[in-house]
Amino acid sequence: MPRPKSAVALDEVHWGALKTLFPYLLEFKRAVIFALLCLVGAKLAGVGLPFILKHIVDALDSSGGTAAAIALPLGLLLAYGAVRFSSVLFGELRDTIFGRVTERAQRRVGLEVFRHLHRLDMDFHLNRRTGGLSRDIERGNSGIGFLMRFMVFNIVPTLVEIAMVAGLLWWNYSAAFALLVLGAVVIYIGFSVVATEWRTRFVRELNQAESQSSSRAVDSLLNYETVKYFGNEQHEASHYDRELAFWEQARRKNRLSLFGLNAGQALIIASAMCGAMVLAAVNVTRGAMTIGDFVLINAFMMQIFIPLNFLGFVYREMKGAMANIEKMFSLLLVEPAVRDDDSAGILEVHSGRIVFDDVHFGYRPEREILKGISFTVEPQQKVAIVGASGAGKSTLFKLLFRFYDATGGRILIDGQDIRSVSQDSLRSVIGVVPQDAVLFNQSILENVRYGRVNASDEEVMEAIRHAQLADFVQQLPEGVHTLVGERGLKLSGGEKQRVAIARALLKHPPIMVFDEATSSLDSKSERGILESLRDIAREQTTLVIAHRLSTVVDADVILVLEQGEIVERGSHAQLLAEGGHYAALWRLQQQERSAEVV
Repeated sequence: MPRPKSAVALDEVHWGALKTLFPYLLEFKRAVIFALLCLVGAKLAGVGLPFILKHIVDALDSSGGTAAAIALPLGLLLAYGAVRFSSVLFGELRDTIFGRVTERAQRRVGLEVFRHLHRLDMDFHLNRRTGGLSRDIERGNSGIGFLMRFMVFNIVPTLVEIAMVAGLLWWNYSAAFALLVLGAVVIYIGFSVVATEWRTRFVRELNQAESQSSSRAVDSLLNYETVKYFGNEQHEASHYDRELAFWEQARRKNRLSLFGLNAGQALIIASAMCGAMVLAAVNVTRGAMTIGDFVLINAFMMQIFIPLNFLGFVYREMKGAMANIEKMFSLLLVEPAVRDDDSAGILEVHSGRIVFDDVHFGYRPEREILKGISFTVEPQQKVAIVGASGAGKSTLFKLLFRFYDATGGRILIDGQDIRSVSQDSLRSVIGVVPQDAVLFNQSILENVRYGRVNASDEEVMEAIRHAQLADFVQQLPEGVHTLVGERGLKLSGGEKQRVAIARALLKHPPIMVFDEATSSLDSKSERGILESLRDIAREQTTLVIAHRLSTVVDADVILVLEQGEIVERGSHAQLLAEGGHYAALWRLQQQERSAEVV
């Protein structure tokens, strides 16, 4: 199974994730610069508001009721309104403009993770939990949006604003006010950091509980038919309820820890504002300050602690967002076990000759599945691989398609080692009809077109006819536009296999692989499809992995696999004449077939 590139400490992953976000800011340089200018304008307007308010109060306090005395505060009030509107307008412009940068970053990172998941090997996807993985990506993408928006345009600007206010208080009044503000800010930030670090583990526990419950629900719903077959609805509900119980407990811990954090922050803010107002009130009674100064101090304290309180929220949510994107970014650290070499070229297929040269492979080092397999499939030849379950038949196909790399030996196509060419070029020349055909929740037409996405409707319909699917489609009210349901659940096993066959035929590659391709078909459909495949196979190199021997009697060469080794090879007639493993398997299947007829 793939492993992360290195064991990275938790905080290291977090800050590494932040570093990856900054390049996305450069994609819209003008937008970022304009947003920064709006930010500066909003902060300057915000700092100027308390001074205008001070002059308004002092003017009203000293006015004698004359028209001239009243005109000044009215003018200041208009200025106050204009400045406040400017502050809000600049802030909204900043958020709107930077929103495009944020959304583009989410799109870029989301696409990168999606592509990386498709680059990962089969082993990773066999061990993943689809529901939990999708939730991790969803939360991570949302976390990126939060970090990009609030960290860049709230944390640093808020700290700058606090420094500006402290400097103005020191300059205009006394060091006591500035030191009171700075001391409260330091205590507040220190408490917020410590408390937030403490409760981050509860956020992770909640995320894990959510992922587990989601995975359980998705897994159960994907296996809806199996649940029904065994009447295990209550069993599934009990399992899901246990996962929800863990989620409920994690949610409660998260909520209580948040209460403690909010209460502590509120106490620090209330104490600081109370201290500043008491100090200002004392100065007013002594005549050292005016009523307007008292209002200015009050406005400045609110001006500081409202964004400071927001800063606490932002930091708290930022840590939560980091925890949310942690798993998503850790996916990018997973290296695929199957990788293209830096010098990998394009596979060039001239005739389609396939050579397995002393191939060894095991899914685990302690258990070897294939033990020195060697054989050749000549151009336009049909070679069948048969044998008991677990002999390693499907493993040969997975190695040819490079879902895994052989641990020993090599596989050649037209003399080119498949490990020396790109995976994309390799897979583009191989058509596959798998044993378990899984379809997209789209129409039959689009599922078949998936074999070659730029194919015309006429080409798709031709493939449908070759796959003996046309009669079935004509019986449907919506024809080829009928939706097949999640994973093709609305179709029978045979119907799904015919769609998979049509999809592979539409691709029309030089090499075709059939992995138990007709195992779910009735005898009549099987005969019709086999006739179509024989016509097409004349132009292609064909590798057939089969359990039902009647489907491969026309093969040029039949390989009999037993315990990861080829024990027999030859044509159908030759192998029957030898009276070995193949002949015994043939007699057994004929007896089973006769019993079914009776």
